[in-house]
This record gives sequence, structure tokens and C-alpha cells, in this order.
Amino acid sequence: MGSAVITARAAATFDPVGRSVATARAFVRDTLQGWGYSDVVDDAVVLTSELVTNAVVHAGTSADVLCLRTEQGVRVEVADRYPEREVPIQGSARSFAGPDQENGRGLLLCAALASRWGVEYSPTYKQVWFQLELPQRPVGTRSAGPVLPTELLPVADERVRVAVVQIDRTGAIAGWNEDAEHLFGYPDEQVVGKPLTDIAAWPHTPGIGTGIVEALQLSRWEGSYGIRAADGRVVPVYASHLRIRDTRGEPSTVCLLVRDDERAVIQTPLRAPASDASTESRIVDPFEVFIGSPAPDDLDGLLQRTVERARDMLDGDSAFLLLATDDETELEVRASTGLPSARQRFARVPVEAGTGRFGSARMPAVHEDLTAVPGAVPLLNGTGMRSVVTVPLKVEGRLTGSLGVAAENAGRYTNEEALRLQFAADRIALAVESARLGELERLRRGSLSFLVEASDLLAGTLDRDQTLALMAQMTVPTLATWCAVYTIADQASEPYLSYVLHEDEDRIDGLKALLSTIAPPDPVPTPGARVWNAPGEAAHQAALRTSRQDMGRQSTAPLSRGIGTTLATAAAVGGETVVLPLVARNRVIGMLTLGKPSDDHFRQEILELAEDLSRRAALALDNARLYSERTAISQALQRSLLPPGLPQVPGVEVDVIYRAAGEGNEVGGDFYDLFPIRDGAYGFAIGDVCGTGPEAAAVTGLARHALRLLAREGFSGPAVLERLNAAILDEGARSRFLTLLYGELWPQEDGSALLKVVCAGHPLPLRLRQDGTVKPAAEPQPLLGVMEDLELYEQTVTLAPGDVLLCVTDGVTERREGTRMLGDDGLADVLKTSTGLTAGAVAARVLRAVERFAAEPASDDMAILAMRVPEPHAD
Repeated sequence: MGSAVITARAAATFDPVGRSVATARAFVRDTLQGWGYSDVVDDAVVLTSELVTNAVVHAGTSADVLCLRTEQGVRVEVADRYPEREVPIQGSARSFAGPDQENGRGLLLCAALASRWGVEYSPTYKQVWFQLELPQRPVGTRSAGPVLPTELLPVADERVRVAVVQIDRTGAIAGWNEDAEHLFGYPDEQVVGKPLTDIAAWPHTPGIGTGIVEALQLSRWEGSYGIRAADGRVVPVYASHLRIRDTRGEPSTVCLLVRDDERAVIQTPLRAPASDASTESRIVDPFEVFIGSPAPDDLDGLLQRTVERARDMLDGDSAFLLLATDDETELEVRASTGLPSARQRFARVPVEAGTGRFGSARMPAVHEDLTAVPGAVPLLNGTGMRSVVTVPLKVEGRLTGSLGVAAENAGRYTNEEALRLQFAADRIALAVESARLGELERLRRGSLSFLVEASDLLAGTLDRDQTLALMAQMTVPTLATWCAVYTIADQASEPYLSYVLHEDEDRIDGLKALLSTIAPPDPVPTPGARVWNAPGEAAHQAALRTSRQDMGRQSTAPLSRGIGTTLATAAAVGGETVVLPLVARNRVIGMLTLGKPSDDHFRQEILELAEDLSRRAALALDNARLYSERTAISQALQRSLLPPGLPQVPGVEVDVIYRAAGEGNEVGGDFYDLFPIRDGAYGFAIGDVCGTGPEAAAVTGLARHALRLLAREGFSGPAVLERLNAAILDEGARSRFLTLLYGELWPQEDGSALLKVVCAGHPLPLRLRQDGTVKPAAEPQPLLGVMEDLELYEQTVTLAPGDVLLCVTDGVTERREGTRMLGDDGLADVLKTSTGLTAGAVAARVLRAVERFAAEPASDDMAILAMRVPEPHAD
């Protein structure tokens, strides 16, 4: 920049991401406006945008931006770390890139807009710089200063024109003076009654977004915009707006407008902080000037330092900072100083205007006396603060928060302090948003891990009580201090308090007693958390009653222990309490209630996480309910398929062991039965339906009941099985083939037992004699449920005293361990070692041998029927 003296500098580095371009634009705009170089701001922003885009988007490197201020103008340098990229050279045979191409367009703009520009290389980076000189225009005064020579005074028309325009409460023009007619060319009858917005050329200000309608609603406002004149030109003006009211109380806005280059006539002088040239030259980063160095790494630390510096900067008594929720409909208190933070932290207030709402969040606001406008800033209610200034935190035009400073005295703050605080807020908005997004990302990662673990735990049980306990244990203390779960059995039932948990076990009984005395929350299916005030109010009233009772006791009487428990319970539920519906299969099956201790509030992210958990917990709880109901029904039906009990057979020991495969099954495809047919005769059966589970159990029921009915009608064994075969085939697609051993037993007077058996495709019964020999007691015949015409026959077996008849299903003989199988021979070997044992002992030994044969649990149903004729007792 030749011999020009550098009076200030500002530098920043931007990461190679797309959003850095907008951040760089804001940095250059704010820096130049802070230096008072508004005349060259637009050109500087356009050039910086193109050069930073080339660096961070096209070259993929970070960009260093340096702004240098002199008395004549400003120089901006943009450097990247991609020196290999070719640069167009003037005077060479090659030409610049076209305006429609990406590469080189920034250099074309430099050549068109900058007073001077250039490209410099070093071994490690490339730097493009441009210089913008201030236009030659009259010097204006903004504040008191030395006497200027006449030739340096501002040049104006023969007469300075100050347009006075009055706007009524609807935004329509109610007054229009002669100077307004002279400046803009409209006679008053042409504009009176029309909205000011019809002729105002309001600019879009990036990052602020305040429109003319909002500006006219403010108590005071100053700034630049344009008025469309009668000849079609836009006349740049500087305006000062002031809201007043007439003697009838009717509000209106008085606007004073002058040509923009004559703004010194009405512009309010700014009181700049005292500093010298040496101080300015040391300024590197405005953010560092406000926050200090180094900036805190964590969001809470950054926010706390911000409110403390804001309070000190404006000499306030308190300060606060609120961050917007993701949908920007509410602001959440995240940091404060000079206020009861325990009561305020994470409290939320709506953004839009209205009673009890934070009406000035989207634009700067100054309240000279809060007692005149009660509830204008809900956060300060009851704090003793009288005056407050609040400014928005915005990133790329999006509201991200609000920063406020308050004082105990009225009238402490004006628009001047609002501008200073807004300038500071603009410096920190991006850093705060970046830190907030980082915290949010960490919370979301933690939330995802939490939900995955919660889903695994909830999916691991189908027990209702265990599911309720898991729901409460996952929320306390991770999400809340205490939790209560209400369940609803059916649509006609009232909510029932099913589970209560507090992080302090000593508080659970008191909390449960308190909740039992109040009506449960309404089962509203609307998703999301809703505040429930009943527990806090009930606890407060209970504490008051207990305190009065103890105060009325005689001084000699010992103090009641009840007051301690009551007060502790009141403190435990004195904070925010929310209710989340438990909705499963389009029905409210309960409510999950979460609470905080005194004066605490829930974070929005915690409520969103709790909502996700409540959806998973509701489905798990409903699954547990359905499983319990269906298991009870299934077991009741299955038990109806088993014999009610074994009859006592004179002279014969009988024992049965039954095991159904499959969780929750009491009856499968295997079955047994022993029943009296007529005097002195008994029927017995053991069978195996193809498959397992409820389908096989259905055929089991058919077979067992048909056998009893047919046998008692006097049919012989073969006739009984032939008719059963026909009944199975009549089932059609539901039919299943069946192996069946059926027999009739007649105890004899000589101590023996006569048996007539039919073995239809079933494992053969084994007969154990007293001498230890084991042989089959029947011959194999065709199984049932396959062929229509069966010709079966029965065989007669006589069991002598001491003999055993063992009948099993194939779940015993087909027990496997790898390629090994127990088989008929293995079963016979086990039976050989059972001589002299009772029928029950024989069945138990067989079962033990089957279980020990393989390490894995049995995968098939098993039935073991043992009958033994006991030996006569010796005298």
C-alpha cells in the first residue's frame, strides 16, 4: 500500500468448508463497518466472497483473510495453500477465465472493482490482494471535534431538506411535509393514507433480517434505506424513527429523513471507547477482544464468560444468554450472572411476540423501565431489574440466541448501548453456534448409545414387572431425579401407579405416598412432554400443613419426624415435572412421569431423548402384556390336553415323565394317557404327532379324546386305531401323521398283568424281565394319518411279577450328540440296568440317561411311560 500508514488490522482463518464463505463475508462486512468504511463494504464483500470460495471450495484449503485500514482506504488479502494452481498472467497469450466459469472469476472481479490488485506467491502459499480507496465525498461530522475550515464543511443544497413523515398505528402515512414533497416528488394528497412500505426501498440486511414494519414498531430506530421517488429513482436516505402518542393515547411514528450523504444532520453521535492508535494496531481478532484469550473450549464456559464480559462492558448489574431450540420457537436459558441461576437454568420462553413471551428476541431492544411494561422480559420477573438491553445472536440470518444486560436503575440504556452490545454479539455468535452444535453432536452420540442400550435391555425381557423396573432405572438418574410409571389395563380402566423410583432410595416411600394422594395425569395421546404441576403443588400444600401442625405442638413435645420426610419430599418434586404418554399400537397404555428437584428444569435435548425412550418402552411394555396374556391362554389350553391325573391300577405300578420342547409349551406333539375302560380293564396310550408346538398339540387333543371315547364304546384296539386314522385324515390340510402305541391292561388274580397292544409306527415297547433280559413286546405296524385303509392287529403280552414294560416316544431314542444317537440299543442297555427298580425309578433313570447323552438341551418332545408288576411280599 505504498507509504500509507496502517491504522488498524483484523485477521481471521476459515476452514475448508462451504459455510466458511458466508462467515468470511460477515467478517469483512463487520470489520469495515466497524471502521466506518461503509462506502466500500459491498465491493469488499463481493471480492472476498469470490476469493474465499476459490480457496475453500475449489482449492480445498483453508483461507487466511487479512484486512488493513489506512486513511485513504482498505486492503484485503486472501491467501490459500495451493501454490500449484495456475494463475492467469496479464500480457500473456492466455486470457482470463470467462465470467461464467468458476476458475479465475475472482480475478476478473478484482480487475473490475478494485483500485489496485495483485497476486503474490511464496513457497508455501498463494495470496490475492485488492485495494479499495474511499470515494472523494464531503467530510461530515458525527461527533464534537475541532473547528474545521469552511472548505471542509459538508456541501448541501441551498437549503437542507428534512422530510418529516408521520405514520399511524397501521403503518399508513398520516403526515407529509413540504420537504418530503421536495425530496421525493409526491404531493401530500398522493401519499397520505398509503402504507409507507409502498414507497420504501428497504434493503435486505444479511444476518439481521429486520424489516421496515418491525423497525416502525420499535421505540427508536436509526438507519439507511431508500425512498422510491415520483420519477422512479430510489433516493438513498438516512432516517430516524421515534414512536410517540398523542393526548388521546393513540400511538404513531415520526420519521425524520435526509439525503444519505447528509446523515450528520440527524444521526445520533456514537460514543466510541477511548483507545489510541497503538491499541488499535494490536487488535487481531474482535472476538478475542470481547471474550479474552484463550476462548473456553466448552460451551458452558464460553457462555458464562460471555455474560460476564457483557455485564462489565455495559456496567450492568446482571446479564443473561439464551440459546434457541432447533425449531427456533423457544429460547432456553443457558448462562446468567447476577440472577438466581438455579431457578432459571434451562428455563424456556417462547420467541414470538405475545403476553408473557420474549417479544424482542429477533431484533435489538431497549427497555428503559420494566415496571412500565410488565412481563416484557419474563426472565427478569421478580429480580428487581428495571432497565434492560437485549440483542439477537444470529448466524447467516438464523436466530441462534439472545444476549441481554440488565440494571437495577431505570433509564440506564439507550440505542447506543444496544449497538455496542449487538457488535459484541455478532463477534461471538458464530463461536457460540459452533460450540452449541459440537455439544449437540456429543449429546446426540450419547443419546444414540443410550437408546441402543435401552432397546437391548427392553428387548431382553418379556416380563411386565421387569420391564417397568427397567423403564424407571434407565431414566433415573440419567434423565431425571425421580420417575413414576402409570399403567392402563384397558380403555375402561383408570391409570394405576405401578412403579416409583428416586435416585435417593430414602425418598421413594414418601414420593409414592404423595403420588397416591393425587389424581393421575390425564392419558393424553399427544406425543411429546407436557408439564404436570400437580405433584409440586401437592407437595407444597403437604409441607405447609405439616409445618402448621408442628408449630401448634407444645414446646415440651418432641418434634414430629413427619415434617422432615414431608419437607424432603416437597424438595424432591419441587422442580419441573413432565408427563410423556406411553402409546403402543395406537392406544395409550400408560404414562411415564419424570421429575426434577426444587427449581430445576429439563433441557430440551433431554426431553427429546425421553420421548424416544418412552416410545421404545411403551412397545416393550405392551409386548410384555401381550406375551403374558397369550402365554396364560396357551398354557390353559395346553393343560386341558393333558390327562387330569393317573388312575390307580390295582396290582400294577405306573409312572409317566413328560417334557414338551419349546419355551412356554406344556404340551407338544408327544402325548400319553391312562384311563379306565370298564371294571377291571384300563386303556393306555403313548403317541407322537409329527412336529411340535400348538399345531401338533391340536392333533394330540383329537387323538387323546378319540381314544377314550372309542375304547369306552367297546371297540377293540385295532378298531379304535382305524377309526382314529379316519378322523385324522378328515382334518384335511391340518392333518398330521401320528405314531401310536395303544393297549389295554387287565390285572390278573395271580399277580400278573395281561396286555393287548397295537404299535402303529411307534417305537416298540420294551419288556424287562427279572433276569435282566430286554426284548420288544410288539411288532411294528403302519402309522396313522397316511393311508385310508389300515389292517391292524393286536398282540397279547403277559407281564409276570417283577417285569417292566417301557414305552417311549422318539424324542428318547433319537437323542443326538453330533453323529451319535442313543437309539433302540442304547435305550435297551439303560433298561437292563433297571432290574428291581420301581416304575418311577425306571422312568427317572431313562430320563437321566437321555439328558446326560448330550450337552445341548433336548429339541424334541419326550414321553416316558413305565409299567411294572410288583413282586409279592414275602411273609
